[in-house]
Amino acid sequence: MAPRDQVPSPSPRSSTFPHDLPIHATPRSLSVVESIYSQSQYSESSDSTTASSVDDSRPSRSLRPGIYVPTVTFFQAETEDLDLQTISRHAVRLAQAGVAGLTTQGSNGEAVHLTHQERKLVTKATRNALDGAGFHAMPVIVGCGSQSTRETIELCREAMTSGGDYALVLPPSYYKGMYKADSLVEFFEEVADASPIPILIYNYPGAVSGIDMDSDVIIKLAKHPNIVGCKLTCGNTGKLGRIASSVDAVTPSNEGSGFMCMGGSADFTLQTLVVGGSGIICGLGNIAPRACVKVIELYAEGKLEEAKKLQAVVARGDWAAISGGIVGTKSALETYYGYGGFARKPLPRPSKQDAIKYASGFKELVKLEKSLA
Repeated sequence: MAPRDQVPSPSPRSSTFPHDLPIHATPRSLSVVESIYSQSQYSESSDSTTASSVDDSRPSRSLRPGIYVPTVTFFQAETEDLDLQTISRHAVRLAQAGVAGLTTQGSNGEAVHLTHQERKLVTKATRNALDGAGFHAMPVIVGCGSQSTRETIELCREAMTSGGDYALVLPPSYYKGMYKADSLVEFFEEVADASPIPILIYNYPGAVSGIDMDSDVIIKLAKHPNIVGCKLTCGNTGKLGRIASSVDAVTPSNEGSGFMCMGGSADFTLQTLVVGGSGIICGLGNIAPRACVKVIELYAEGKLEEAKKLQAVVARGDWAAISGGIVGTKSALETYYGYGGFARKPLPRPSKQDAIKYASGFKELVKLEKSLA
């Protein structure tokens, strides 16, 4: 596969790991975040930037191997309005833990519960918080999946004007019974043609009525110059290995073609790396970002036995995250870190017994996380 130097946004990737980009500049106090927002969160004036002006001036932020966290969206407890201050502080906490990048509007971000305007505000708040704390080089990936090609492209454009660097796109599924053999290929190619930012393919059968894109389809789509990666939440490491090998994916030790072949769950981080993957986009990073990062660092240093032991703890914690979903993750954040709140209705609020159960499931992992601080 030819080097991916035709992609409009990313710059050439570093071949070192950990990185030589200034992502871990010493952050300023979190008080920076608190003063970013002076206007109403529902003001249309906050999205006045045009696509052309952003395209001319926006910095280029490369994706690199590592852990990417699909961030939680936080709400005011009584009104369910966006809690932009907590969204911002959480983003900075994750950046300080050493993750490679953040993802907004994912499953953990309750994208399906947000309006277009709220999506833009969450991404803007995240980008502003990172910049305000000194993490200018950290990329933000934005979930942009929708049921029509037209709206998906619109979401990609809105992601760019809100400060997003890449778009993570699920295949549409509502009318899957009417699709032809090439419908999904055409969908991704048309979105990639029109998107002002590079896209990553998101394969998550559980979220799209069982649609499970095979390795042949993803390898074919990887040839598009504006498709720069994939996230496989299907958990099929055989598929991941086939894709990574075919596209010469970037790894912690090899720059490769630059294509990012990502696993979608922290419980198979080490497995992803062994078969040639680039890293993980994992919701567990909201709870234990340092532990997730440490697995990759140990692997990159050749400390496989230590990595295996740590992976086992991470996998047990990830089962708590998978079992409890976003409700359990928010509950655990509240228990262990003092913030988290609740998901938007109709998702339930956990009972006291639920909260105890969720906390118990994460206890071992949080102990490890705090030991790494």
